[in-house]
Amino acid sequence: MTLDSTDLFGALFDRCVVPVLVPMPALRPYSYAVPEGMAVEPGSIVQVPLGPRLVVGVVWDGLDDGTVDPKKLKEIEKVFDCPPLTRDMRAFLDWVASYTITPPGLVARMALRAPTAFDPEPMVEALRLTERRPERMTAARERVLATASDGFSWTRSGLAHAAGVSSGVIDGLAAQGVFETVFMPPPPVVAAPDPEFAAPRLEGPQKEAAADLLTAVAERNFSVSLIDGVTGSGKTEVYFEAVAATLRAGKQVLILLPEIALTASFLERFQDRFGAKPAEWHSDLPPRTREKVWRQVTTGQVRVVAGARSALFLPFEDLGLIIVDEEHDPAYKQEDRVFYNARDMAVVRGRISGFPVVLVSATPSVESRVNGEVGRYRPIHLPTRFGDAALPHLGVVDMRRHPPERGGFLSPVLLNQVGKAIGRGEQALLFLNRRGYAPLTLCRVCGHRFQCPDCSSWLVEHRFRGQIQCHHCGYSERTPEACPECGTLDHLVACGPGVERIAEEVERHFPEARTIVLSSDLMGVKRLRLELEAITRGEADIVIGTQLVAKGHNFPMMTLVGIVDADLGLANGDPRAAERTFQLLSQVTGRAGRTGLKSLGLLQTYQPQHPVMQAIVSGDSDAFYDREIHERERAALPPFGRLASIIVSADTRGDAEGHARGLRNAAPRVDGISVLGPAEAPLALIRGRHRFRLLVHGRRNSDMQSFLKAMIAAGPKERGSVTVQLDVDPQSFL
Repeated sequence: MTLDSTDLFGALFDRCVVPVLVPMPALRPYSYAVPEGMAVEPGSIVQVPLGPRLVVGVVWDGLDDGTVDPKKLKEIEKVFDCPPLTRDMRAFLDWVASYTITPPGLVARMALRAPTAFDPEPMVEALRLTERRPERMTAARERVLATASDGFSWTRSGLAHAAGVSSGVIDGLAAQGVFETVFMPPPPVVAAPDPEFAAPRLEGPQKEAAADLLTAVAERNFSVSLIDGVTGSGKTEVYFEAVAATLRAGKQVLILLPEIALTASFLERFQDRFGAKPAEWHSDLPPRTREKVWRQVTTGQVRVVAGARSALFLPFEDLGLIIVDEEHDPAYKQEDRVFYNARDMAVVRGRISGFPVVLVSATPSVESRVNGEVGRYRPIHLPTRFGDAALPHLGVVDMRRHPPERGGFLSPVLLNQVGKAIGRGEQALLFLNRRGYAPLTLCRVCGHRFQCPDCSSWLVEHRFRGQIQCHHCGYSERTPEACPECGTLDHLVACGPGVERIAEEVERHFPEARTIVLSSDLMGVKRLRLELEAITRGEADIVIGTQLVAKGHNFPMMTLVGIVDADLGLANGDPRAAERTFQLLSQVTGRAGRTGLKSLGLLQTYQPQHPVMQAIVSGDSDAFYDREIHERERAALPPFGRLASIIVSADTRGDAEGHARGLRNAAPRVDGISVLGPAEAPLALIRGRHRFRLLVHGRRNSDMQSFLKAMIAAGPKERGSVTVQLDVDPQSFL
């Protein structure tokens, strides 16, 4: 039974027993007694005993059955002095838990990621000028008094910095009574954004798109808008107008971004429009900053958050708009503990709370595209680039007709265009979505291949670091000089290219060019931001990068983009392979010519007639989507059908296979739902654990969750090293 919060509070208070959801994989809340004199309500964040530990929990909705004597229950230890989770937030967490078939405590834990922020931040000690003056005046003291004469309170360090003096000068004045000690509220983590700070400069299509979004915001109801615009069409400036309108209405805004690497340039664009940066939320934030952001989001002090997928679980005080930028990006899918897609869950959060959601992409996902066509989403199309910028001219390089020189990977056609671009003082980008120097190392004499001892994957050579490494578990060792199988020296050969090998080839052809390699394993976030800024300033001639450079960046001097291996993403059994390749290559080629310079994109391919290559080169994305949607509908694949993946892993192959077969045999017979497998997963061994996969396929209206719950309940129980992972709506098929 679920009651209104007010009614529930009274009922709970009378009975002195409340359900508390704790951050562990329990299937339901636990009952706790409320001590006399303590007041709690649904959503209150509390500290409760759990076994020998004290843990954080949330008072949840619902009532106990009355059969437990409150005197026999453990009591709540503490109620934290912070706003309770709202009713909508609790409903959202329940919905995510139910849809993903995840214990609700694990979902709630994602909303409680900053435990030291639950109590108010301490007041900040500050100084305020009094009527007294120092016995002896110096030039430094005069500057301090002039600075502090504005009547405001200052921190010691802030006043010293503003006056250009040492902290000792401030301490000396305070000792003489020139300043009195006061306490101020802690400063905001970011300044408040001003929706009127800078008037936007929008043109025809952008104005129309902004007007459509403003209509959605003004309605103050749930809706989903899909901004589908070519790269450089001004999508960000358009949705900034929806952000401004939401801020004027006194609501908070969440902007989701798929990559941390995108935040630096985005923060600058946001500050240019609103006069202040939004608060950031991602895994690279220092713990203290995360705590301040969490606290100030719950109190409403932070008005806009730009963050990764986990920002969706921040407990906003009054959220009024969610933007999902690059909505097609697979980085929005979490595949650890709680398997969820932040794009889809953002739509759910908007529906529960009744506010608009905006999805943004130059290459929308097939699911979003179909939702736009059938009217579930409001499509907003931006067909042209902003200003006078033209889309790059695109062409394919048939590698069968124009092969690279022996030992190389760059066609003479592409090398010729690189030389022309840097000769004009412009920039060239060479894209290869493969880290390291080479994906495989083998022995020429005996054929030995270097494989990870804990995973069914090859070890990737990273020549810059002198290592071979597994990209799945992190195992690494020094690059050997001799084959461990036959002992032969100097006969190890690198097979295939990574970005480091392309950089080596580029240096051979263009020794005078300034080259930058961008790859996630070569640099941290700070260095990456510095490198991106250097490229923007024109301090590099040739950029060689992985998917880090594929989206969100604006390089003014970039006029040539070369795709080193356009076929790479097509060589697997992923049903989304064509869609992913089309999206990635479209995004990469879109880095060229964004400021109006004549530009060119070249795709090196052995399959020039492939529909993906033809769609990109012709610019006919509609034809590609029509074909892909038809194929999905014919096969009843999402969004015309439903999928769920079950991965069974164990320390031994036999245990994993046996448990998977037991689950398969326990599957209920339901019309419209079938189970495929079990079969070894494509990556059959990861971190020493053997993996078997079952794939559940159903019609679009199938009750997939009930089927999976029944299957798990009737199947064998997890014992020993066996674990079972459920992934509803899987994005990865490895």
